[in-house]
Amino acid sequence: MKLTFLGTGTSMGVPIAGGFYRDKISSDSRNERYRCSAWVEVDGFSILIDAGPEFRLQSIRAAIPHIDSVLITHEHMDHIAGLDDLRAYNYKQESSIPLYCTHSCAESLYKRFDYMFGEKKYPGSTSIDINPINESIELGPVKVTPLPVYHGNLPIFGYRINDLSYLTDVKDIPSETKELIKGSKVLVISGLRWEPEHPTHLTIPQAVEIANELEVPMTYLIHMNGSVDHESTNNKLPKHVRLAFDQMVIDL
Repeated sequence: MKLTFLGTGTSMGVPIAGGFYRDKISSDSRNERYRCSAWVEVDGFSILIDAGPEFRLQSIRAAIPHIDSVLITHEHMDHIAGLDDLRAYNYKQESSIPLYCTHSCAESLYKRFDYMFGEKKYPGSTSIDINPINESIELGPVKVTPLPVYHGNLPIFGYRINDLSYLTDVKDIPSETKELIKGSKVLVISGLRWEPEHPTHLTIPQAVEIANELEVPMTYLIHMNGSVDHESTNNKLPKHVRLAFDQMVIDL
C-alpha cells in the first residue's frame, strides 16, 4: 500500500488567500500546504480521500492516473469543493465513480451539487454514485472501516484502510473508535497548532497524546496552520510522530 499526502493544510490553506501573513512562513517548501486530501494505492486500486479546492492541482502534481473510489470525511467545502474536477476521470474512465461518506454528508452533497444528480443533472457534469455507509466495506483488494469521530459537535468519518487509519478535522475520538484504530501500523491525524486549544480541532500536543495512547508504531500529523514550522516542530516531536507534508509518500 502506498499513501500520498496530496494536501496537509487547514481549511484556508497555507499561505491563505491573498498571501496574507506569508512573511511569517519560513522558506521551507514543506510549510506551504494545500487543503487536506490523500491518495491511497493498493495493487493498482486507487482511492481518493477527500477532494478539496486544490484537487485539480493535487491530481496533476501527484500524477493520479485513475480513481476507483472516493472516501469523503465530511461535508465542509475544504473537503468536497474539488468534486467537480472528478469529471475528467469520468471522461477518461468512461464510468461513474463510487463515493462513500456519512448519511449527513450525502444529503449535503445532493444539495450543494444538485446539478450533478437526477433530473437536474447538467450534461457533462461529474458522475458520482453516493453510498452512505455505517460499517466496513470491501473496496477492490482492501477493507475500509469508517471511523466515527467528532469535528466539534459534527459527527464525521475517518477511515481505516487495512493497516492505515486516517483522521482529519478531529476534536474527539469515542472509545469505540479507538478500539477500531488499535493495531494499525500508521495513524494519520490532524494537529492544528501548538496552542491555544481549539473548539473543533486537536492541537499538536493533544494529537501526540492520542498517538501515545493508541500505541500505533508511526503517526503523521496533518491539517496544520501557518504557525507550524515543519523542521522545528519535528525536532520537538517524539520519533514516532512526524509532520506530514504535501506530496510526501509513504509505503505501508
